[in-house]
Amino acid sequence: FNPRTTIEFSLPKRAFVNLTIYNMLGQEVKTLISGELNEGIHKINWNAEVPSGIYFYRLNAGNFVETKKMLLMK
Repeated sequence: FNPRTTIEFSLPKRAFVNLTIYNMLGQEVKTLISGELNEGIHKINWNAEVPSGIYFYRLNAGNFVETKKMLLMK
């Protein structure tokens, strides 16, 4: 992505959601969401004001945890 991306996910029921971006060293770069969201499809935009490189996002929603890799090329 360059320099904006959208992270999309769906919730089957209302849940506490934490969506955080990390760099390759495992350091937290930005928390995009930390709070309760209703069920349904959610689209979260991230305007990356960080250097080019590999980043990870971790989505925690209730008992669900997912980590995905992103490549930022400016």
